[in-house]
Amino acid sequence: MNIPFTIDQFLKVFEQYNTTVWPVQILLNLFAVLMIIISFKKVKISDKLNSGILAFFWTWIGVVYHLLFFTGINKAAYVFGALFIIQGILFIYAGVLKGQISFKLTWDLYGIMGAVFIAYALLVYPVFAHFLGQFYPKVPTFGLPCPTTIFTFGMLLQTNRKVPVYILVIPLIWSIIGFSAAVNLAVYEDFGLVIAGIVGTILILIKNKSGKIVAI
Repeated sequence: MNIPFTIDQFLKVFEQYNTTVWPVQILLNLFAVLMIIISFKKVKISDKLNSGILAFFWTWIGVVYHLLFFTGINKAAYVFGALFIIQGILFIYAGVLKGQISFKLTWDLYGIMGAVFIAYALLVYPVFAHFLGQFYPKVPTFGLPCPTTIFTFGMLLQTNRKVPVYILVIPLIWSIIGFSAAVNLAVYEDFGLVIAGIVGTILILIKNKSGKIVAI
């Protein structure tokens, strides 16, 4: 894929975003931790709250990152922004309004893989970026597309009900788009994105079809 910007321009967008929205990054990480906590100790509104937080993440990325920042170097970001906003709406529809997504942390194959993706998105991803020579603020923080997409697949693996297939389409598409850009720009921490996208989608579809827990 032909990338219409340089790695320096790409990292400059991260810098502009991170310095402008600070300290929202802290809030986004706290929201992610809250999702994990209330998936362990569920209350009546846990599932709707978690779906609402995912909707907020995707809408935030679509509006703030893609439309306000990334469009400065890549006009395709208008399309990306629209896709992320649509995904946010889908989480509202499926999870908040229809109650079709139920989160429950488990220790079966799906839950363990989900935990790996969550840990990668929140902990390994920023450490990996640091060792690759990417330093704040010129680094993708949580709440930006790639780590948040990985986190999303991790949470969708932590469910005890069939996940609507349409919820998976845009995250899978982004995992492929993001990986293509990562290869061209040598953003190696994003290689985990395509793994989360493909493996996560396959496991969720298998889980949907079987309706069974696969223990290891």
